[in-house]
Amino acid sequence: MTKRVVVVGGGIAGLAAARHLAGAAVDVVVVEQGERPGGKLRTGTLAGGPVERGAESFLVADPAGGPSAALRLAEAVGLAGAVVHPTAGRAAVSLAGSLRDLPSGTLMGIPLRSEEAVPDVPSAAPLLAPGGDLTVGGNVRPRRGDAVLDHYVEPLLGGVYAGRADALSLRMALPALADAAERSHTLTEALQAAVAARSGPPGGPVFGTIEGGMSRLVEAVAATLPDVRLGLPVRALHRHGAGWRLTVGSTRDAGTLDADGEVLAVPATPAARLLSTVDGVAGVPLDYASVALVALALPVTKLPDLSGFLVPATEGHAVKAVTFFDRKWAHLQRPGVTVLRASVGRHGDEQVLQRTDVNLVELVRHELAVLLGIDVLPDHVDSGVYRWGGALPQYRPHHRERVEHLRATLRTHPAIAVAGAAYDGVGIPACVKSGWAAAGSVLEGLGE
Repeated sequence: MTKRVVVVGGGIAGLAAARHLAGAAVDVVVVEQGERPGGKLRTGTLAGGPVERGAESFLVADPAGGPSAALRLAEAVGLAGAVVHPTAGRAAVSLAGSLRDLPSGTLMGIPLRSEEAVPDVPSAAPLLAPGGDLTVGGNVRPRRGDAVLDHYVEPLLGGVYAGRADALSLRMALPALADAAERSHTLTEALQAAVAARSGPPGGPVFGTIEGGMSRLVEAVAATLPDVRLGLPVRALHRHGAGWRLTVGSTRDAGTLDADGEVLAVPATPAARLLSTVDGVAGVPLDYASVALVALALPVTKLPDLSGFLVPATEGHAVKAVTFFDRKWAHLQRPGVTVLRASVGRHGDEQVLQRTDVNLVELVRHELAVLLGIDVLPDHVDSGVYRWGGALPQYRPHHRERVEHLRATLRTHPAIAVAGAAYDGVGIPACVKSGWAAAGSVLEGLGE
């Protein structure tokens, strides 16, 4: 008799898990609360062309070597020829009212060598105990100084996590640096080892995206799945015989779905709620940051020759990053307009996101004019506001140990696993790998 596995959550982690399971000849059902699959991968339109409402790209190389999981997934669903790479372009940071090039020779903004003002004094023991953890700021600030952390490291981390360097786990945010710190006595030594461990050919592309939009990847993966059910919240999970029973649907029209195995590919809070009925299991406590992306299609105007720029929190602006989309991605160029996308929202400072869409667009227009040093941006431009409430996990130190404890506990129950950014890191490749690993764990639990 064919065994059934239910994947709760139709984001890219859940879709990747489902595709892996479908290839193992089990009956796979994906249950997604939203009206479309893909999670934070969603492509809209602006000024007659595609614009990403969420994640815009993925790493093309895996840190361990070879192509990334995202690239492998795209190739597996027939999109190898649709992968495009950004054009070469400079990135900058806004400091003291001017745009300055991001310094070269850094890892996530951390200079590979110390300066005389902050000497790199060797420690008696390695910087990090084996398996240990601390914040990014706790590692970098005393060894490179406040200016480096506040002006370069935190804006780069903010673009990925919308978080703070003095709160984010080093092991989750910069795993290669954390691994190197276990056997290094100076930050310079650890940084050089982390850079040397990078995979991929020197000078090769770092990022890729899908021509036509990231939704195209979602649709291609979903099309390979036998049963994707949308608009169905999962309200409860209970043991039922040798397997599981889920309560799905609205409170007025709830139904049940029985399964031999489960993959929970949803954020930490709903996962913890579902796991609360599983004996001896508690979810991973995790806070999230909310962000908004504001896209503007401006009449062609003179702009800096950049692919984008970052804005440190110390500069006092709501805007934290800006991408010049049609400069960064040549395939997105469209006649007569230039497309910008600004990111707004940092953890602990979400008040700005309470503005209406109209007010948020006005705020971004005003701040962009100041940051770019022009009198005013044109009004009556095509615009879009894309809000992501509770979108970006804020990994505290020792997050990995908490996840490992959860997974060890889940292995004492039949064929249940968790997947997604809540556990294994943000970014499309990390989510795909997480989905694959969860699927493998469930298959092992089923004896497949």
